[in-house]
Amino acid sequence: MDFANLAAQLNAGTIVPEGIVIVTLLSVLVGDLIAGRAASRWTPYLAIAGLLSATAALYFQWEITDPISFLGGFNGDALSVVFRGIIALSAAVTILMSIRYVEQSGTSLAEFITILLTATVGGMFLSGADELVMVFVSLETLSIASYLLTGYMKRDPRSNEAALKYLLIGASSSAIFLYGVSLLYGLSGGETRLTEIAAHIVTDPTGQSIGLVIALVFAIAGIAFKIAAVPFHQWTPDVYEGSPTPVVAFLSVGSKAAGFALAIRLLVTAFPMLTHEWKFVFTALAILSMVLGNVVALAQTSMKRMLAYSSIGQAGFVMIGLVSGTDAGYASMVFYLLVYLFMNLGAFTCVILFSLRTGTDQISEYSGLYQKDPLLTLGLSVCLLSLGGIPPLAGFFGKLYLFWAGWRAGAYGLVLAGLVTTVISIYYYIRVVRMMVVKEPQEMSDVVKNYPAITWNLPGMRPLQVGLVLSLVATSLAGILSNPLFTLANDSVTHSQILQSAISNTPGSTQGVTGYIKPVLSSQVPVAKTNTGL
Repeated sequence: MDFANLAAQLNAGTIVPEGIVIVTLLSVLVGDLIAGRAASRWTPYLAIAGLLSATAALYFQWEITDPISFLGGFNGDALSVVFRGIIALSAAVTILMSIRYVEQSGTSLAEFITILLTATVGGMFLSGADELVMVFVSLETLSIASYLLTGYMKRDPRSNEAALKYLLIGASSSAIFLYGVSLLYGLSGGETRLTEIAAHIVTDPTGQSIGLVIALVFAIAGIAFKIAAVPFHQWTPDVYEGSPTPVVAFLSVGSKAAGFALAIRLLVTAFPMLTHEWKFVFTALAILSMVLGNVVALAQTSMKRMLAYSSIGQAGFVMIGLVSGTDAGYASMVFYLLVYLFMNLGAFTCVILFSLRTGTDQISEYSGLYQKDPLLTLGLSVCLLSLGGIPPLAGFFGKLYLFWAGWRAGAYGLVLAGLVTTVISIYYYIRVVRMMVVKEPQEMSDVVKNYPAITWNLPGMRPLQVGLVLSLVATSLAGILSNPLFTLANDSVTHSQILQSAISNTPGSTQGVTGYIKPVLSSQVPVAKTNTGL
């Protein structure tokens, strides 16, 4: 194989955005080693510039003619472009909100950013991974960096406890997921690329073996842990409460988006013969997540725990689009994750700002906040109401799109469960809003009565203010001017050959699955084959 042929098969241009993030990561690390603590003045802005540059590079890859790279290990199609953009933007906003928080804790900001960028790289690669080894390495890069971020506040016992729980449960989840993909590897005769795995399984005369079903169950368990779906959610409330709040913000958006990207690519590509089975499982997971997440959130007294259970319920809503399995279903997932990025990060920005000024995150302590901090009250109110699906904010159109796609696909029970739990969620969101805008002085909490004077001139407060305003504006405008995001979400699905091939064929039938495999394989870059019997 000559060098030109190898370069064409590697097609390394598809991972330019990830390359930019890696260079940024190394620059932050080297800068911190050279300049020491003084580097904290510019390393956050260098990291944000790198992430925005990566997002700009993703824009230029939208119409890429050959998305397959690294001998079929990575697929940079339009769907992966959107998910990688969500992860990069969530990391950029997380850095904005973390500068003051990390500096006030007395820990190194550059090290925090380095680990966060490592998690970002893992999530971006996971969004386009099309081969088992790359899937697992990307997943572990994201997971291990997340464990480190969770326990970053070494002097805080709650952070240590959260990291230990996350590590133990996450390691078990990774082992279960690895066992599932190892079964796929064996059943396919030693193939690691997802499309070739599906092709071998389709031609297997034994059909749907028990091994394939076990592989599906174990793979779903690993995915469900990453997206915090019930009953794999046990880690979420404790980790959210004990972790540094910026880390929680990233886990709730960036890590969750990477998990859904993995779910779409792995289930649609590698399990085309078990489409009915995995849709049935995700239907149950979605109902459980929506019911438990929103009902338990009613009883929470901590804002971070309330948002933790809220994120479990939100994952249930997004799964409606996954179960639908149509163009509209997948597009509604992408659209909702796009708007969820801004409204959830905006809510966590407000929680960080309030805790920095008061030292607490108890919901009861927000009483009367409007009289002391109108901007924070407005930002938190808009983000919470958007999460609840109140029109004309972005969350309303996101849920409307999900429910419409589910209804058209025949998932009537899921949609009805989503409507009922949405009404429940509105109660605990509006409860916080109502508490903040009380006007009677005697109803004001002691913490708010002693609220410090508002100043944005302290180190790290301006980026926090910028993050709050950006989230507020984006959440408001994404609802009023949602058509560009609708177009982006629809195009990401229609331009993704894997999804189009899966949607255009009848799920479950051998003829439909074979029709799905052939066009996908024909689009791959030719690679050196072993004697697999094809």
